[in-house]
Amino acid sequence: MTSISRTVAEINADAVAEDGSSSATGTGRGPEKTRNELKRGLSSRHLQMIAIGGAIGTGLFVASGGTISQAGPGGALVAYTLVGLMVFLLMQSLGEMAAKIPVAGSFQTFATRFVSPSFGFAIGWNYWFNWAITVAAELVAAGIIMDFWFPGVPGWVWAGIFLLVLTGLNALSAKSFGESEFWLSLIKVAAVVLFLIAGVLMIFGILGGNSPGLSNWDNPEQVFHGGWVSIISVFMIAGFSFQGTELVGVAAGEAKNPRREVPKAIRTVFWRIMLFYIGAIFIIGCLIPFTDPSLLASGESDVAVSPFTLVFSRAGIAFAAAMMNAVILTAILSAGNSGLYASTRMLYAMAQDGKAPRIFGRTNARGVPIPALLATAAVGLFGFLSAVIGQGAAYAWLLNMSGLCGFIVWAGIAISHYRFRRGYLAQGNKVSDLPYKASLFPIGPFLAFALLVLVIAGQNHEAVLAGHGMEVLSSYIGLPIFIALWLGHRFITKSKTVPLLKMDLAAPKDLEKASASAMR
Repeated sequence: MTSISRTVAEINADAVAEDGSSSATGTGRGPEKTRNELKRGLSSRHLQMIAIGGAIGTGLFVASGGTISQAGPGGALVAYTLVGLMVFLLMQSLGEMAAKIPVAGSFQTFATRFVSPSFGFAIGWNYWFNWAITVAAELVAAGIIMDFWFPGVPGWVWAGIFLLVLTGLNALSAKSFGESEFWLSLIKVAAVVLFLIAGVLMIFGILGGNSPGLSNWDNPEQVFHGGWVSIISVFMIAGFSFQGTELVGVAAGEAKNPRREVPKAIRTVFWRIMLFYIGAIFIIGCLIPFTDPSLLASGESDVAVSPFTLVFSRAGIAFAAAMMNAVILTAILSAGNSGLYASTRMLYAMAQDGKAPRIFGRTNARGVPIPALLATAAVGLFGFLSAVIGQGAAYAWLLNMSGLCGFIVWAGIAISHYRFRRGYLAQGNKVSDLPYKASLFPIGPFLAFALLVLVIAGQNHEAVLAGHGMEVLSSYIGLPIFIALWLGHRFITKSKTVPLLKMDLAAPKDLEKASASAMR
């Protein structure tokens, strides 16, 4: 904790980017503080699209049909609504901390300051691993998608090309990442909006000929197919779909005006995401019977029978499969782009805080942590596993290994927020002075944590009950790794839980100076 306090006090205030943006940092320390800093180049529109884009991907475009097939349209709606509530509570918790202390280290910094250095160490490496492996998984998926147009080209070729493109975008500047992510996310959002409009017109019989109307919702046994057991199973699936919304916390470390933009992003993004998911599930449930075998498709190679493709085809939109293939490719590249950014910044922040080799805490003149970026991109080379063991198998293993890590980070956010608020009040501060307030505290973090325990414990209960050892291993291995990192670091460093009165609540110095100037 001493090093963190010293770091915050030493943040360079006069390092201003050529474009006028202020410098930012993770938890920053070391003699090269005047050079090795990030730069605040992300605008409000960048921040909002990063958060929206992080939650809209293949889970919505392809796998959403499988949730309806499993639990019926009503069951899927209940599951996604419950997950949406959990995410809402978590984003409130994250928003309160990130608006007060907007640093690139985000969850790692909060866990270190408000829980313990060992907990922060485990959270940071866990999150880096999560997104670094996700980048590799998305590269495999990109190869599968490109096979739609170029069946003769090996998947590893596309994996290599896309890895170079994404690394190049991230190497330019935070602003270039934000701009690329803005347009990639905009394509996804436009596809969902078009789907919602076409779906409503089809329900009312204005488009696509005869409409089933709401007939698929008449039979309660079909609407909630499988009862609560199916709803809980879909609850696990839906949780994966929403992973990525926490990216706004990492991006806050490079936002131009985080105390204004982070609360704005938290308030608006959640409702937009809920509209997209709930609206899409409702429309699919209306237009496609839950017994339709096409809804069982859940992989990138199933784009021709994804619910979005089927609805667009029935609406009379030509080349629906090719269009959705392009949209899904955009979603995959967006996830890879965001993953490379998030994991790079987390590795940089850990290096600044002494939790990773110091070389990863270096930045270039544009404020980009190039060593951390290259190290993370190297993990993306796992995408080339597609050439060795087959695209589908590589993608499934990589995705399963990283999936649990995201839920562990979410649990860390809930724990950190509860401790943050208690420490904030214990040090004599007022809740009314926070830039953003989580309105449902303390119920919010408690409820979110309880739901997360349910998700983590039962995410692949089918494999446990069936005795599929390797599948269970790939699904749950993230949990013992996290615990080993936490306890191992604690054993070596002898770190303790941070007392409430000794919590470091200081924000980056450039923001504190701005706040002081505004008060004068």
